[in-house]
Amino acid sequence: PAGDPDKGEMGLGAVPGRQAAFREGLALAVQYAKAVECPRIHLMAGRVPLGAERAAVASEMETTFIENLRYAADILAQEDMIGLIEPINSRITDPRYFLNTPHQAAAILEKVGRPNLKLQLDIFHCQIMDGNLSRNLETYFPLIGHIQIAQVPGRHEPDSPGEVNFPYLFQLLESLGYSGYVGCEYAPKGDTVEGLGWLRSYWESRGLQHGESGKVKE
Repeated sequence: PAGDPDKGEMGLGAVPGRQAAFREGLALAVQYAKAVECPRIHLMAGRVPLGAERAAVASEMETTFIENLRYAADILAQEDMIGLIEPINSRITDPRYFLNTPHQAAAILEKVGRPNLKLQLDIFHCQIMDGNLSRNLETYFPLIGHIQIAQVPGRHEPDSPGEVNFPYLFQLLESLGYSGYVGCEYAPKGDTVEGLGWLRSYWESRGLQHGESGKVKE
């Protein structure tokens, strides 16, 4: 659960004073994850409070996040699950989201020091905040537990007009040995199934049959 939407909450992990609600939400998320056999849970950081300067609250929010992540890691370890943290860009999508770059996420994961906490790297957010996608994928690859994609800036299918060369990035992920899922977190320009034509074209370009690739999955 992302908190109270009426209060503008978008996650509770780094929000001081909301630790009890974070723990309750985690317990509920674990129940759902077990029911649908999903081994990974996104632990959302939350937003900088309204009226507060990011720099003024950054230290307290990071301390809260680290405390909550360690708690979550211990709970998830009992279920053989992975916790994920995702940087969300603060230039377009959410100006107040606390966790907004892969560099910040990597530093927090290092401080938390739990092997079952990983980086959920969304190419869309990463491109908007930092670019340098190839080097960032290579640098943070050991931390990555999940990949998400969307074209920039429209947040549509990866073969829609935009800044990112996804066939190149997919091949880079394969060369790095990525064996997880690639989540299609984009807004289809039309019909969802029709919009997956990019994936079939990619498989064909790689000489693969539908569904044969273990690196990019529908």
